[in-house]
Amino acid sequence: MNNNFLVICEQRDGSLHKVSLELISKAKELVSPNAEVIALLMGSNIAGLTQELINHGADRVVYVDAPILNEFMTEPYTKATCAVLEDEKPSMVLIGATSIGRDLAPRVAGRIRTGLTADCTSLEIDPESGELLMTRPAFGGNIMATIVCPKHRPQMATVRPGVMVVAKPQERMGEIKQFNVEFTPSDANVTILETIKITKTVKDITEANVLVSGGRGIGDKFSMLEELAEMLGGEISGSRVAIDEGYTHKSRQVGQTGKTVRPDVYFALGISGAVQHVAGMEESSLIIAINKDETASIFNFADLGIVGDVHKIMPKLVARLKNK
Repeated sequence: MNNNFLVICEQRDGSLHKVSLELISKAKELVSPNAEVIALLMGSNIAGLTQELINHGADRVVYVDAPILNEFMTEPYTKATCAVLEDEKPSMVLIGATSIGRDLAPRVAGRIRTGLTADCTSLEIDPESGELLMTRPAFGGNIMATIVCPKHRPQMATVRPGVMVVAKPQERMGEIKQFNVEFTPSDANVTILETIKITKTVKDITEANVLVSGGRGIGDKFSMLEELAEMLGGEISGSRVAIDEGYTHKSRQVGQTGKTVRPDVYFALGISGAVQHVAGMEESSLIIAINKDETASIFNFADLGIVGDVHKIMPKLVARLKNK
C-alpha cells in the first residue's frame, strides 16, 4: 500500500464530468510529495480524454477501454475498478457523488472490503496520522461529522460536485496507460434496451455565475426572484425551508442537504443564514443579503447587507435595473 490518491473519473458521451476535475485538483493539493495522483477513466473510445486529466493535475492516467463500458452498468464498471485498485493499491480513492458515483462506490467498497464515507463536503489530511479526514453532513444536516477509516485501505469517499475548486489546467507530461480487463458476457448482467436523454431546460445551479436565492422571508413570491435572475442572466435557488414549502424545486436547494455552489454573485433574500445553508454558499465571490432582522446570521457572511423588508426592496431593485 502506498500514499497515492486514485480518482475514479466520470465521463458521459465523451465529455469529462466537472466533479472529476475538481477531485483531481483536490487530490493534487492533499497528496504527499513522494506520492502520485492517479486518474482512472472507464468507457469506450475514451483515449482522447486522458491528456485533459494530466493537464488538470493527474500524474498518471489508467484507462479501461471496452465496448461493454460504453454505457454505465454497475457490474462491468465495478469489475474494472476493482481490478485497477488491486493493481495500483492506492491509499485513498475519491469519486464524485453523482448518480453514477453513488451507484458504483458502495459496490466497489463492499467488494474490496473497505469503508466508504458518502457525500463529503470537505477533505483534509491529518498531519500527525496521515489519515484522510472525510467530512460530511449528518443527522439531517444538523451537524458536520468528520470520519476516518484507520483499519482498512483504501480510504474511500464520494464527494459532492461543486465543493472543490478546479485548478487551472496546464500543459503537463504524465504517464498514460491502458489497463486490460477480461470481460465475459455474464458481466453484462442487465441489458440496456434504450437510452432516452432528457434535454434540460434549466441550468444546474452549480454552474450558474449568478444565483438569486430565497428563503422563508420570500414566502411564495418566488416569481419576484425569477425576474431579477433573468435580468442578471442567473438562476433562482432556495434554502431548505423554501424547498420544503414547495416554493421551488428540490434541484435548486442550496445547503448541506442540497447543493454546494460558488457563483460570482449570490443573493440571499429572506434567508436567515442557518449554518446548514451557509455551508453550501459561503465560497461565493460576492454575497448580497437582504433581511429585515438586523441580527440575522447571514449578515456575518455577506459582503453587502441590507436591513429591510425584502418585499419592498426587491421591486425597487428590479425597477432600478430596468432603468439602466
